Amino acid sequence: MIQATAISWHYGANPVIDGVSVTARPGRVLGLIGPNGSGKTTLLRLLYGALHSGTGQVLVDGDELSTLSSGEAARRLAVVVQETGGETALTVAELVLLGRTPHLSAFQRISPADQEIAARCLARVGAAHLAMRGFAKLSGGERQRVLIARALAQQATHLLLDEPTNHLDIRYQHEILHLVRNLDTCSVVVLHDLNLAARYCDDLVLLGSGGVAAAGTTDEVLDPALLEPVYGIGIRRLELDNAIHLLFHPHGRTIDNRTAA
Repeated sequence: MIQATAISWHYGANPVIDGVSVTARPGRVLGLIGPNGSGKTTLLRLLYGALHSGTGQVLVDGDELSTLSSGEAARRLAVVVQETGGETALTVAELVLLGRTPHLSAFQRISPADQEIAARCLARVGAAHLAMRGFAKLSGGERQRVLIARALAQQATHLLLDEPTNHLDIRYQHEILHLVRNLDTCSVVVLHDLNLAARYCDDLVLLGSGGVAAAGTTDEVLDPALLEPVYGIGIRRLELDNAIHLLFHPHGRTIDNRTAA
């Protein structure tokens, strides 16, 4: 479990996250949603310790995050950030094996068991065929899948992902989030696509104007009355096949019932 209480972050005099409290529970997927600039990525960074709040605290399974050693933090928290570069000479297999580092002592070498774990993780994200390719030569979508495989290889109890569906086509967007949804971990994921959040998240935190505009189960938060003031767009919610679907339209315009059916 990750519990953050009254955490904040400012860029200069501008508060991005101001007194925010969130809880990510074991075996569930918590989605962080909100418009651009609402602080989703900043909040995620606070939750895994890349940024340090001047207020409140972040607890991981009851332990203050700031007191954990880097090795212990890596055994508990696996992180996938937005892929921004590929300037490395490592092959895909070598990069994924780096996920095993938190489980090795200072002079311990990679074992066949570690290599098997890394291979299984590559297969899980549909990238086994890329193992011997240079990471720098991959497409954006291929890199994203490999970085998720590296995080899985850590075998951490918590998984935090910043927009993991970036650069992925529709098939892999669903396959990756389906994979995350079925992991036995506490997962936190930043998402822009509210329909993906509806399908794969158990709980949601809706951010707006530096704070939490709404928090609760996915069913509770994906309420047009809560979403429309934050996103500034008209939203219609449909429930088809026991699933939530959201349709969007500029304020002042309505959705043609023929296209919404």
